[in-house]
Amino acid sequence: MVSKKVLIVVDMLNDFINQDGALSCGRQALDIVPLVLEKIGEYVKEGLPVIFVMDAHDPEDLEFKRFPVHCVYGTPGARLIKEIEHEVEEHSFAIKVLKSRYSGFFRTNLNTIIRDLDPGLVEVVGVCTNICVLYTVEELCNRNYRVVVYRNGVTSFDMDAHKWALKQMETVLGAEVV
Repeated sequence: MVSKKVLIVVDMLNDFINQDGALSCGRQALDIVPLVLEKIGEYVKEGLPVIFVMDAHDPEDLEFKRFPVHCVYGTPGARLIKEIEHEVEEHSFAIKVLKSRYSGFFRTNLNTIIRDLDPGLVEVVGVCTNICVLYTVEELCNRNYRVVVYRNGVTSFDMDAHKWALKQMETVLGAEVV
């Protein structure tokens, strides 16, 4: 299936978005939910693919030496937030890609999925701007996809790093930040 565009939703998971999540991005995470839902709704309405790139860690993941334990595979913290789950529960083009590192491409089938879809545009929303969003966008740009990142659809627990990452994606990687 060749798609004109694809939406990638990065880590909109309970442990990142909910205030009591293990690695909550804080109030600003809740602030991006409406735009993320709006973008998902557009894609669902048009029958276009939405790819959910989702942290899914082993309980002994080495990442937990750098960050608190979060998004352990099979736990409620690793699930999409309920607003999104409800929005896409019957969308036949909702694709879930489980990852254990920052980039959605590392040891996943995301490259194959994107290559098969062959989009003219990849739009990106989610968290954390300076970590998983940045490293996934970097890989998309290195594969020569046209990438648009929604400034009001991404955030982080570190707002200075968030701003830095937006600038990097735009000025270094060539993504459009709108």
